[in-house]
Amino acid sequence: QVQLVESGGGSVQTGGSLRLSCAVSGVTDKTYCFAWFRQAPGKEREGVAQTHANRRFVDDSVRFRFTISEDKASNTLFLQMNNLKPEDAGMYYCAADLNGCSWKASDFAYWGQGTQVTVSS
Repeated sequence: QVQLVESGGGSVQTGGSLRLSCAVSGVTDKTYCFAWFRQAPGKEREGVAQTHANRRFVDDSVRFRFTISEDKASNTLFLQMNNLKPEDAGMYYCAADLNGCSWKASDFAYWGQGTQVTVSS
């Protein structure tokens, strides 16, 4: 059973940084795609960054500010977020799927419970 547990959210001012973590367990296949999504109140869940087969991608809205990485020894996925803006606020989710990467939330089978990010101006 795949389990994803996020942590690291919090409240920062505009321009601040946060590092989100996602503890992964139950994954035995190294071909999983892992991704970070976020959802602001009243908006759809949107993909922020993803990694698959040692390739990493970030959405244009966070390019040069957010970095996705992983520590395979500890089975942890990270999202380093720098120069945060108020529009980055929302619930951030870690997601995983065996069938390749996608920017669509509906394509991911496994989800964490989310961690809240608040950015004040």
